[in-house]
Amino acid sequence: MSSTPPVVTRFAPSPTGFLHIGGARTALFNWLYARGHGGTFLLRIEDTDRARSTPEATAAILQGLDWLGLDHDGDVISQFDRADRHAEVALDLLAQGKAYKCFSTQDEIAAFRETAKAEGKSTLFRSPWRDADPSTHPDAPYVVRIKAPQNGATVIRDRVQGDVTIRNDQLDDMVLLRSDGTPVYMLAVVVDDHDMGVTHVIRGDDHLNNAARQMMIYDAMGWDVPVWAHIPLIHGPDGKKLSKRHGALGAQEYQAMGYPAAGMRNYLARLGWSHGDDEFFTDAQAQDWFDLDGIGKSPARFDLKKLENLCGQHIAIAEDAALQKELHAYLNAAGLPALTEAQDACLAAALPYVKERAKTFPDLLEKAHFALVSRPVLPDEKAAKSLGADTCSILSELTPQLQNVNWSRNDLEATLNSFAEGLGTTFGKLAAPLRAALAGRSVTPSVFDMMMVLGRDETLARLDDAATRAPAGDVAG
Repeated sequence: MSSTPPVVTRFAPSPTGFLHIGGARTALFNWLYARGHGGTFLLRIEDTDRARSTPEATAAILQGLDWLGLDHDGDVISQFDRADRHAEVALDLLAQGKAYKCFSTQDEIAAFRETAKAEGKSTLFRSPWRDADPSTHPDAPYVVRIKAPQNGATVIRDRVQGDVTIRNDQLDDMVLLRSDGTPVYMLAVVVDDHDMGVTHVIRGDDHLNNAARQMMIYDAMGWDVPVWAHIPLIHGPDGKKLSKRHGALGAQEYQAMGYPAAGMRNYLARLGWSHGDDEFFTDAQAQDWFDLDGIGKSPARFDLKKLENLCGQHIAIAEDAALQKELHAYLNAAGLPALTEAQDACLAAALPYVKERAKTFPDLLEKAHFALVSRPVLPDEKAAKSLGADTCSILSELTPQLQNVNWSRNDLEATLNSFAEGLGTTFGKLAAPLRAALAGRSVTPSVFDMMMVLGRDETLARLDDAATRAPAGDVAG
């Protein structure tokens, strides 16, 4: 009885630029499928295009995957380093008579196509060397071409697209080795996937046509064809191909904008894949639920508002220590100053009170501004309007009331409500000047939350600063 081989997936980017959002989604799908099936997730850098591949781009891809938390198994594989192995397979096919030497020049190929076009025939190049007797071979440069099947059809059994049939007379005798002996990308991909034991090829549907050509190599070598899953591309909200104006940025740019990795993983998983009506889910749930049957055929639409909404939910449920660590990484990625030791301690105390309503890290840090700012707290323009002469006088009266109160939320609420009642008003009327005094902002967490985080001494000092500061409009300059 044959057993199903362990799942092996791979992500194989070309290092010619950053890890764009479509590539990140492809990597995520491969990672989820492998992790959910107890399999292996491999990373291969397809760096055969030496003119365009750069170490900087490779580093950017690795950093993007690291930020997203998509860990791979084993070493990173360089496709270029395996060129000898790729050539070996081409020469093996040549020796088997399944490939041939083609001596046609570029000019001859161009002339063939022009004639075919003029006669209304297929311009697919048919080499006169396919069945030539080796004794007729000239002493001239040649490429190695595979012998494509000429009759019947090739069926790509795709887990997303369904069965896709391509007539074999539409397939050309694909070049395997160039005239300088270097292997082509299409050959390298197949050899690498076979040698790495890849069982499932999950990639963008712009590669769908490549599958039929790559299957020629699998068939000629007698290798098992992997499970194909060609996933739809990502479009912008307007339904057009995703571009930079839609948000087709590098993964690291999203980190620098302050999106948490867990929220980005959740959102990318929902771009083209679904599990019922579930929108928000954890990594563990995604790994448990993810399957190829849940991937749709239609292009997904990128929506920043949905991304922000999911990110906010992930910030709210994150463990404080992990959240703080990611905040540090965000500041570094965004090129912002690191927190001081004192700020870090204050932020740790503030996180439970501010994380539930923040959608991004800049949003979170703004809500935690009261805990990060040091005295004197200068109010912004809107908050300063709450600190007139009357309110400063009220803050002066309030400070002694808080000197000896038990510093608990219940006692603070009782004291402030009682104080407001004594003034013939409500606490709501006091909230604005208190926010301005404690945070320098008009929109803040609860006044009581801020007092609990700041503690008695810092709260009283800030109230005293505000009470003694010249009211708005009285400051020169």
